[in-house]
Amino acid sequence: MRVIDLSILDYSTAWTEQERIHAEVLNGAQEAILLVEHTPVITFGRRAEDSAKHLVASREQLKQMGVDLVESDRGGDITFHGPGQLVAYPIVRLADHGFSVGAYVKALEESAIATLKEFGIDAFLEPGAIGVWTRAARATQPAAKICALGVRIKRGVSMHGIALNVTTDLAWFNLIVPCGLAGRPVTSVQMIKGDTTPPMEEVKRVLSEKIAACVAAGRRNNAER
Repeated sequence: MRVIDLSILDYSTAWTEQERIHAEVLNGAQEAILLVEHTPVITFGRRAEDSAKHLVASREQLKQMGVDLVESDRGGDITFHGPGQLVAYPIVRLADHGFSVGAYVKALEESAIATLKEFGIDAFLEPGAIGVWTRAARATQPAAKICALGVRIKRGVSMHGIALNVTTDLAWFNLIVPCGLAGRPVTSVQMIKGDTTPPMEEVKRVLSEKIAACVAAGRRNNAER
């Protein structure tokens, strides 16, 4: 798989690039993983009316703070993207790997869990809550979300993907009810690892390797059936 590092880019420009690469892959080009940190943006899922209910800040506040607001076509609810958060957009032909949509989503979740394990963080899935979670600092606190997920499958090829909080300023999430889950905290690699937080370039390398491995595993598992 190609790994394309878009560095820091606003959401709409990155979305246009996703569409371009998606068209290439749809026409037989090598599959790809786009890596990016977005400038501050709040995005709604494709059911924008439902997502809007979980916007805490006013649109005027967002404008004053320099936070874009975008209605996306991905699955999932409201979320925030910004500096220090690593977003990965795999552009994958699902049929080539024998993936159903559910199996593909599971592969993305597994890739995030494997990445966090590489850095000494125990992460897991929560029943009834999409994304990847980890234990908060105190056992009495509820599990905290460290990685959000939202995808779209367009003509059998994936778009959008996962957003892993690495050094994200978590105060941004006060502008929304993250993923529409009231009372559930968010966390980051930095919040857990402190001074031993790995550099973003290392997280990019590991996450892209884990995504590629999970996608390849889908192909192998399908061939063995």
